Amino acid sequence: MKHLSIFGLILICIVSCNTKNIVAKSAPNPIKGDTLRIANEALEYEVTIIDGGFTSWLNSRAFPRNYHSESYLENKNRIYVSEWNNRASQPMRYDSKLYEIQINYDSNIHYGYEVNYLIYNYMIYFQNTYKQQLFGFVPPR
Repeated sequence: MKHLSIFGLILICIVSCNTKNIVAKSAPNPIKGDTLRIANEALEYEVTIIDGGFTSWLNSRAFPRNYHSESYLENKNRIYVSEWNNRASQPMRYDSKLYEIQINYDSNIHYGYEVNYLIYNYMIYFQNTYKQQLFGFVPPR
């Protein structure tokens, strides 16, 4: 469950911004061990995913970048994050060790392809690894 608490901290780092519809221009930072980090100080957000299995899963099993369009990833992330937040707000009904915190994902902010790609793929990894179904069909990768 350490992985989930760390992921929770990561998603908290996606903070709401004072700006709207600004295109994020950040180059992905290199993967270091089991830590994946993307940041954009101009938009005041940071995504850091620290999970022992996610980096190797991302490199070996995830669809390559640009396989899905950015709008596809944004739409899936809205659905997944909405259900995640629903479960995080009901700790008596859903495992509070899996859904420790809510994710602050604002659909009015353009986070850019890389952020959406990583969040989407973590959601797929999470659902397959922890046998959860946030919404609809989950690709078995």
